[in-house]
Amino acid sequence: MSDTVIRVENLGKKYIIGQQQQERYTALRDVLANKAKNITQVFNPKAKHQKPNSEEFWALKDVSFEVKRGDRIGIIGRNGAGKSTLLKILSRITEPTEGRISIKGRVASLLEVGTGFHPELTGRENIYLNGAILGMSKVDIRRKFDEIVAFAEVERFLDTPVKRYSSGMYVRLAFAVAAHLEPEILVVDEVLAVGDLNFQKKCLGKMNAVASEGRTVIFVSHNIAAIRKLCERAVLLDRGSMMKLGDTDSVLKTYTETGMNAQYTYELPPPKDKNAPGYAHKLAVEDENGNPVCSVPVGKPWQVRINFTIVKNIDHFVIGLGMLTSEEVSLRTAWSKPYSLVIGEYQAVFREDKIILGTGRYPLVVGLSKDLQTIHYIENAGILDIADFSESIDLVKVSSVGSILNPMDVEILNSNIAVRL
Repeated sequence: MSDTVIRVENLGKKYIIGQQQQERYTALRDVLANKAKNITQVFNPKAKHQKPNSEEFWALKDVSFEVKRGDRIGIIGRNGAGKSTLLKILSRITEPTEGRISIKGRVASLLEVGTGFHPELTGRENIYLNGAILGMSKVDIRRKFDEIVAFAEVERFLDTPVKRYSSGMYVRLAFAVAAHLEPEILVVDEVLAVGDLNFQKKCLGKMNAVASEGRTVIFVSHNIAAIRKLCERAVLLDRGSMMKLGDTDSVLKTYTETGMNAQYTYELPPPKDKNAPGYAHKLAVEDENGNPVCSVPVGKPWQVRINFTIVKNIDHFVIGLGMLTSEEVSLRTAWSKPYSLVIGEYQAVFREDKIILGTGRYPLVVGLSKDLQTIHYIENAGILDIADFSESIDLVKVSSVGSILNPMDVEILNSNIAVRL
């Protein structure tokens, strides 16, 4: 009997941009739209030959690999590489356009916050629902029930509809259900991006335990150290194609040396007010030497550089940087002192000597103001990715309620400003 539990052969997934994908059913709006197109072609025969207002996009192309029973496989790649699409195909959420995939065993998936649970049902009801979907009997679910609830730490809210859960509570329960209901294959996408440090470490420990029981784990994360800690092998995707398959260290080496793990800078959207006296247009996360980086290790110096333009001479100008939790709760904000600036290009640099936060991805917010009035505000201006999941993190005590934060320096230089975080 073969130990192969997943076989992927020449897998491809195509989407049509600018046009709705053809489904197994046809909606009324599609019928009406197609009738209108046909009428147009009767009166304008050239319309048949005009280029359609759509284009093909291959999220995955010619991907092949095998996974053995008990394997712990990491899937890595930059944003848009096709990681989530691959997991959705493995989880039978979407079908491939070409190629084939064979899976032996029950698959439990934790893909993103907001999927997998019925929002109107309570946490208790969703545990039983998910167990039934996995083919488990009520007796089997009851046997695991207390363990699931204890792991998720949601005892007080067990009979509350999950639509009232925070994203952290939701993902804790979703992971606990997926990991404890004994699937043969556990598929997890970025669970470490939500939750505090203790929960992240519990997740890694549970995934290790699942694999040690002879079950298979497929894990997607931007957290390189977590991939290295958990996974024996890794798949590197880039623009929908498989670039490398092999042992984790060699794949991660290719990933970092080629710069494929980097989104160094973020282009910022313009202000809504076209008459604003100034605006920010670029953000970069950097190391202490000013080199752009895609992630910052716990306990190391770091800085954020914001490029902005002043189009009118301005007094009492202030620029600020905010950091949010994964649940979009404000974690901290640093502001520059007031400046009088003339027309020109500037940079603001926000610096911190040591970052003391749990691993994860923290959205950044940028604000520019004059006389305490906002002139440009950018949500999701960038991401601070704290990606060092090492044993030494035990030396840093981070509360699940709050965080220990160092002061941040801010400085504005002509063509440069810098701020100490």
